[in-house]
Amino acid sequence: MLEQLLIFTRGGLILWTCKELGNALKGSPIDTLIRSCLLEERSGAASYNYDVPGASYTLKWTFHNELGLVFVAVYQRILHLLYVEDLLAMVKREFSQVYDPKRTVYNDFDETFRQLKMEALARAEDLKKSNPVGKPVGGNNGKKQGQGNNKSGLEGGSKKKSEGGLKDDGSGDGNDNKGDDNKGRKLENGYSNGNFVTKDSNVDSNVNGRDYASSGNGAFDVNKLQKLRSKGSKKTDIVPKASKADPNKKATKKNRVWDDAPVEKKLDFTDNAGEDGDRKIDFVAPVQGESMMDKEEIISSESEDEEEEEEEDDVGKKSKPSAKNKGWFSSMFQSIAGKANLEKSDLEPALKALKDRLMTKNVAEEIAEKLCESVAASLEGKKLASFTRISSTAHAAMEEALVRILTPKRSIDILRDVHASKEQRKPYVVVFVGVNGVGKSTNLAKVAYWLLQHNVSVMMAACDTFRSGAVEQLRTHARRLQIPIFEKGYEKDPAIVAKEAIQEATRNGSDVVLVDTAGRMQDNEPLMRALSKLIYLNNPDLVLFVGEALVGNDAVDQLSKFNQKLGDLSPSSNPRLIDGILLTKFDTIDDKVGAALSMVYISGSPVMFVGCGQSYTDLKKLNVKSIVKTLLK
Repeated sequence: MLEQLLIFTRGGLILWTCKELGNALKGSPIDTLIRSCLLEERSGAASYNYDVPGASYTLKWTFHNELGLVFVAVYQRILHLLYVEDLLAMVKREFSQVYDPKRTVYNDFDETFRQLKMEALARAEDLKKSNPVGKPVGGNNGKKQGQGNNKSGLEGGSKKKSEGGLKDDGSGDGNDNKGDDNKGRKLENGYSNGNFVTKDSNVDSNVNGRDYASSGNGAFDVNKLQKLRSKGSKKTDIVPKASKADPNKKATKKNRVWDDAPVEKKLDFTDNAGEDGDRKIDFVAPVQGESMMDKEEIISSESEDEEEEEEEDDVGKKSKPSAKNKGWFSSMFQSIAGKANLEKSDLEPALKALKDRLMTKNVAEEIAEKLCESVAASLEGKKLASFTRISSTAHAAMEEALVRILTPKRSIDILRDVHASKEQRKPYVVVFVGVNGVGKSTNLAKVAYWLLQHNVSVMMAACDTFRSGAVEQLRTHARRLQIPIFEKGYEKDPAIVAKEAIQEATRNGSDVVLVDTAGRMQDNEPLMRALSKLIYLNNPDLVLFVGEALVGNDAVDQLSKFNQKLGDLSPSSNPRLIDGILLTKFDTIDDKVGAALSMVYISGSPVMFVGCGQSYTDLKKLNVKSIVKTLLK
C-alpha cells in the first residue's frame, strides 16, 4: 500500500499531498531524502531506503526540471509495489498541465490522483495476468524452452549437414549455446562431431578429411620450421654485439677501507644526542613558523582556463559525435535557437566526456557514474538557452554538483568546540582512525602543532598498542612539541588506555586529547570491533578518518566498510560513525585530486585537514573551488 505521495518545489514549498492516503509516517523520510540524497547529488539513484525503529520505507521520486518540481512516493519496503514508477510518471504529466507558479494550493488534484491511481493499479494487474508468477518475462520462457532449443540445435545441425554443411543460425541461440556443448561444439559449417574449427585464417587445420592447410597433403611443412629456426639463430647472434657497452663509460667501484673508516658519532637523529651521550631535545614549536591552516590560499583567474576548456569541449564534441549524429548544422542551429527540452540522448556525449575526465583525476568509477546520472536527472527536460552548447550546460551543472558535494553540510569548527568543552570543564577528544601506513601519527602531531599555535593545551594518548614502535614514535613527537603524552605500553586494551588518558587530561586541565589508534584494514573484524569499543566507551567529540590522497577506487571500499563496521559492531542503537576526513600525502598527487571527492561522496563527511608535506606546518584546509577547478580542468 502506498503510504504517501508528495509534490513540492525545488525551494521546499509543498504544493500537494495525498489526503486520501493520510498515513502518518514514522520518522522523517522526506526530510532525510532531501538532506541525504537530493542535496548530495544522489538523485540519479533509482530509490532510497529509510529505516526507523518500527518501520522501513522505500522512497521513489522524479523531477520536472523545467518547472522545478519534485514528485516523491513513499511505501513500505516489504511490499515491492510495481506500479509506483508508472504512477509517478502519470502524476508528473497531469500536474504539469495544471501547475501555476502563482498557486500554492491544489485541492482539485485529489480526484485526478484517484483516477490515476486506479489506472496504475489496473495496469499492474494486467501485467501480472499476462506474466504469471514463475514464468519469466522474456523471449526464452525459462529452462524448458532452453532445453527445447538444445534438441533443435542438434537436429538442425544434422539437417544442415545433409543440405550441404551450411551454418545453423536459428536453433540454439536462445540459451547461450549451452545445449550444443552437451553433444559437442557447434561448428561454423554445421557439423556436430566434436571437432574444433578455428576462426583464425592464419592457422592451418585439417577437419573431416578436408584440406585447409597450405601444403599439398594437409600436413605442416617441416622445411618452413627449419628456416624459421635458422632465422632465429641468426638474430640471436647479433644481439650480444649490440648490447655491449662502451668500456670507457663503465663506472669503477671504489674499494672500502675497513681499518680507517670514520666512526659515526650519531645514528639517532630524532633526539639530537650529543657527543657525551646526553640527550638534547630539539624543540621545534617556536621555530617552525605559522601553520598553513591559518593561511588563505589564493586562486588565479579562471578566464583563460575557461576558454581552453571551451575549446577542448568543442574538439571533444566533434571527435565524439552522438549516436544519432545530428551534424554540424543541426548542433549549431540548436545552440543558436535553443532546444525545447533536453533529452537524455542529447546529454550522453557530454556526460561521457565528463565521466572520463573525472576518472582521469582519480575519481572512483562508481562515483563518477553516479554523479553523471545525477546531473542527467537534473538537466533532463530543461530548456536549453539560446547561444548555449549542451556541453557547456552539462559542464556548469557538474561544477555546481561538485561544489555542493564538497561543501560541508554542517559546520565543524574545532577551535570553537574546544572552547565550548573548556567551559564545561571537560577535554575535547579527537580519535584518529584509518588503514595501515597512511600517516595517522604524523598528522596527529601536525594537528597538535596547529592547536598549540592557538594557545590550546594538548595531550597525546598512545592507544596504538598493536604496532611495534608506535608508542616510541608518538613519544618523539610529544618531546619535540613539548606536550604531555599518556602511554601504557603495548598489548593493552586501547579502549581502557583512552579512557584513562581522558581522565588524566581532566585532572591536569588539558583542553584537547588526541587519541592515536592502530592502523587496521576495513575487513579485519577483530581490530574493527576493538575500534568500535573504543569509540563507544569514550564517546569522542570527533572521529577523524585519515586516508591517503593516492587511493582511487579503494577509497570507496575503505570508508563505506569503516562506517558499516562501526555501525554493525557497536552495542549502541545510535552508533558513532566517521565525522570528518584528514587527507594525507596531498602534495604527491599533482592534479589527481579525485580521492577527496570519492571520500566525501561515499561518507557525507567533510575533508577537514589536508596533509601536504613532512613538517609540522604542512597542514591546510581543503579549498573547494581549487579542487573543483582541478577536477574539471
